[in-house]
Amino acid sequence: MLSLKKDFWDNQANAREILQKKNKYSESLDGWHKFNNQISDIENLWQLAWQEKDESVLRDVSAEFTALEAAVAQEELKMMLSSEEDAMNAIVSIHAGAGGTEAQDWAEMLLRMYLRWAEKRGFKTTIIDTLPGDEAGIKSVSFTMEGPYAYGYAKAEIGIHRLVRISPFDAGARRHTSFASVFVYPEVDDEIKIEINDEDLRIDTFRAGGKGGQHVNKTDSAVRITHLPTGIVVQCQNERSQHKNKAMAMKYLKSRLYERELQIKNEKQNQENKAKKDIAWGSQIRSYILHPYKMVKDHRTDMEIGDAGRVLDGDIDPFIHAYLMNRSGSVQQGNKY
Repeated sequence: MLSLKKDFWDNQANAREILQKKNKYSESLDGWHKFNNQISDIENLWQLAWQEKDESVLRDVSAEFTALEAAVAQEELKMMLSSEEDAMNAIVSIHAGAGGTEAQDWAEMLLRMYLRWAEKRGFKTTIIDTLPGDEAGIKSVSFTMEGPYAYGYAKAEIGIHRLVRISPFDAGARRHTSFASVFVYPEVDDEIKIEINDEDLRIDTFRAGGKGGQHVNKTDSAVRITHLPTGIVVQCQNERSQHKNKAMAMKYLKSRLYERELQIKNEKQNQENKAKKDIAWGSQIRSYILHPYKMVKDHRTDMEIGDAGRVLDGDIDPFIHAYLMNRSGSVQQGNKY
């Protein structure tokens, strides 16, 4: 065994990294062996049931096969999430595009969609900062998403999202098109060192706005941090404590800087961020059509789902799966659900 070599533990950090990778690959390999055994068992059981014309057993076999198929699809998806940052928690930011109340309401609809999706996946979410809309909805919102491979999955949502519907804010009941952008960053933990010089920061405090009870507007607890060299601005007003808000804002800033470094190191990642630049026509990654028909279409994979309500209720896994598989060249175009 490699770990028994005399010089293996001379570099303990390197040795631990190698063993972690070994354990990860061993777990994956054991999982695929288990799938192979399950396939063999299902095949044998199906043959016996078919010979004996036992419809009850055939139904059970069909249900087992469906469950196995879903498990294999999830394992395939994990294989697409192989980079270090994929396993991290995520910070998601949603911004309403031009269009006033319409776009701000759409941004809030997207927030609900992602919170429902996170809940279904068992991810924990925490709102960092919210800027309410003038009449309804939100102008922007940022929240953390904690769970295994949260960033790896959520990164598929980066880009412009387009909504077409009959406006509930239009007395003439006309059809409107709205846009909102979604940004996703890997949440950096304490093990990853991001160098930030104090002289490169401008830290402002202010009174939190929006909903939050009597206390929220009485103290300058909200914190805004500007990273002068890059121009990146982050803020947090979720906590009552200025100290906690500052700590969360710093974590947010580190995540933004970490993602920036990733993009510099790997220019290919910039392709998925091009749609961030213009929250307008022609740059959307996905369209949500509620009128004159109902359909959600992802323009990167051509996947379509006719039940728009289901998607807006958080059922976005098919789009995420198709996108990640498409990046690996493993999915056919034109999927419909």
